[in-house]
Amino acid sequence: MQVAENPYDAVAYPGMPNPTSHPDRLAAMAILHGLAPAPVDNCRVLEIACGDGANLIPMAYAIPGTQFVGFDLARLPIERGQQRIRQLGLRNVSIFAMDLLDAGAELGKFDYIIAHGVYAWVPGPVRDRLLWLCAELLEPNGIAFVSYAAMPGGHLRSMIRDMMLLRLKGGEHPENRTAGGLKFLDFIVEARPEGDVYRALLDRQLKKMKTRNPAAIFHDELSDAYRPVHFIEFVDHARQHGLQYLSEAELPPAPDPCYQKDIRRQLNCAVGSDYLKQEQALDFVRMRMYRETLLVKEGPEPRRDFREEDLRLLLLASEASEDSPVAGEATAFVLPGGARMESNHPGVIALLRQLGKAWPRALSWEELEATNAAIRDLFDGDGAALLPKLAAARMIELHAWRAPVASTVSDRPHASACSRHEAQTREHATSLLHRTVSLKDAKVRSLLRLLDGTRDRADLVEAMKAEFPGPSAGEVEEGLDSSLRLFLNAGILER
Repeated sequence: MQVAENPYDAVAYPGMPNPTSHPDRLAAMAILHGLAPAPVDNCRVLEIACGDGANLIPMAYAIPGTQFVGFDLARLPIERGQQRIRQLGLRNVSIFAMDLLDAGAELGKFDYIIAHGVYAWVPGPVRDRLLWLCAELLEPNGIAFVSYAAMPGGHLRSMIRDMMLLRLKGGEHPENRTAGGLKFLDFIVEARPEGDVYRALLDRQLKKMKTRNPAAIFHDELSDAYRPVHFIEFVDHARQHGLQYLSEAELPPAPDPCYQKDIRRQLNCAVGSDYLKQEQALDFVRMRMYRETLLVKEGPEPRRDFREEDLRLLLLASEASEDSPVAGEATAFVLPGGARMESNHPGVIALLRQLGKAWPRALSWEELEATNAAIRDLFDGDGAALLPKLAAARMIELHAWRAPVASTVSDRPHASACSRHEAQTREHATSLLHRTVSLKDAKVRSLLRLLDGTRDRADLVEAMKAEFPGPSAGEVEEGLDSSLRLFLNAGILER
């Protein structure tokens, strides 16, 4: 009997790093909720359905003292990842082909388990086995990251999927399915009258889908299995396996309805004070489509209020730079993406200024308080409440681990070997902060490949002029400066 080809072998899923699944993020959220997770720089991490290791391998490079293990049902992505591991010479990561239904206790125990984009895209028995495996393999203080398509927003995604599937033709080549499905959605949108609510709803989703990689749509929207779940349903399923809800991988962003007192008051009237029921009710308000949920073994309920003693265990970082205020005497800060905040709070101003100078490094409270009296006094007032608000506004980042990033551009800049390896074949690279950095400019990619720590500035200018003879020496030096600053701020340069 002929065995059907694995769809992930037939069409390669676009492997990318997922910052929210990094053990640093998981540990920081656990500490924030009063738990004591394993140290990120000396632990064991498992990724279920790791694909080609695009998420796992950069972690292993950046954290040499931690052991990383991954497996996936598809053979070809695993082979690509194994080749990359060999080329990078990594000894602390191993990935292999395995069926989730066959995985068990022989894998050992882990402090962090990642299952990204699996739960809602596999049949019921596999979902059950996934949660069983998390419970079986987690250390007592371990944390599992499980992402899934959520309801009620999943209804909209299911509707889009149904439309695309209706158009599919038997025997059609996989690469043509996504294009044909999107074209059919175009037809449905255009068939509706202008100003129609249904048209506007579909058109918004269609525009988002057209910005995504077609291979991702092939696997996500056109997969054989797709079952979005309500949050409360997922939590109940996890509880059946001895797991309980900790939090999401990120604090809700500042505009989220959970911060609005009127909405909270009405939720209390509707569903009572039960935290999980309130989360489900908030998902109805949010029209939530997706969750990245952290689970821990059953035990005492995690803290939902954030204490000073827990916050002091964390490291802080910020990309915010000082900006001109619109009006008044407040000090303004802006993020690279354009998000902006003004504040009159002396401690907040001092904190963001100090973190901005240190970026991309994260600083401890001891380091921060040694620099400014206003920062030392932050917790004397409302610091324990202010800091989570700054994190929710994305003005600061909370960390449990120091990424090995450079603080300045050295005489002989040394970029991560992992990012240099990616720059050989891709238009993006993964930074030591586990972020994706765009490398669409051929000159930028070429420079990155040269940054192995053996070349000084003159060597780099000479090498770039040899490869790109058109620009003048001054233009090459100017481009060199801007690119090196880009690599420094992106967290690509190693300390």
